[in-house]
Amino acid sequence: MAVDKNSNSFTFIFAFIMVVVVGAVLSFAAMSLKPLQVKNNIDKKMINILTSIGVEADRENAKELFYANITQRYILNSKGEILSTKEGEVMPTDPKDPFNVDVKKEFRDPTLSVDDRNYPLYVASIEGEEVVIIPLVGKGLWGPIWGYVALESDFNTIYGANFDHKTETPGLGAEIKESWFSNPFIGKTIYNESGELVSVDVVKGSAGPDNPHAVDGITGGTITSNGVDEMLERTFGVYDSYFKNNSQISQKQ
Repeated sequence: MAVDKNSNSFTFIFAFIMVVVVGAVLSFAAMSLKPLQVKNNIDKKMINILTSIGVEADRENAKELFYANITQRYILNSKGEILSTKEGEVMPTDPKDPFNVDVKKEFRDPTLSVDDRNYPLYVASIEGEEVVIIPLVGKGLWGPIWGYVALESDFNTIYGANFDHKTETPGLGAEIKESWFSNPFIGKTIYNESGELVSVDVVKGSAGPDNPHAVDGITGGTITSNGVDEMLERTFGVYDSYFKNNSQISQKQ
């Protein structure tokens, strides 16, 4: 029986078959690539954390270097209390593993207040000294910005920092991911001589080389610079209780 390719029924059946076939192919591809996507996300996160402590890593050695340098992982609440502690291998499906806390997702969730969010903290052992690393997330000009800041064992002096973005303007706000912007944070302090949290300001113009609490902003990238400034101050504020409580414990010891 000849098939009438110009009929409406033929067009409908053909379209239906194509939708089913293409949908099945896309579903199979998505399921097949899921493990690789999870691995890539884990590797990328490990690389970013390691970058904040000056350890250069790539996808080939990220896992090895992460476990060699990061000794403990914590989840804190907004009061600085430890909710969960993990060490050793990252378990991708364990919701209590601090590594799996999606700070970007929680930051964007309008149903979560500051008190409801989870706050990861990573501890690195570097030449016998414990360095803590905290993730940050905020808003740039065109979209989210994020990063990691490492603090020395005094919970005051910045050991290293790195920042990244999704859609900031190339040559302007996008410069936050470059080392010329993040390196000046090294050695800056987040508490003043009175022990008050002052963060590190990202200032328009010159911050001055002797200013312990400020770095230069990005010329032409004022809104992104302000976003980094706000992100730092807000995040340090959340971890302030943990830093002060544990500094007191260290001093007593």
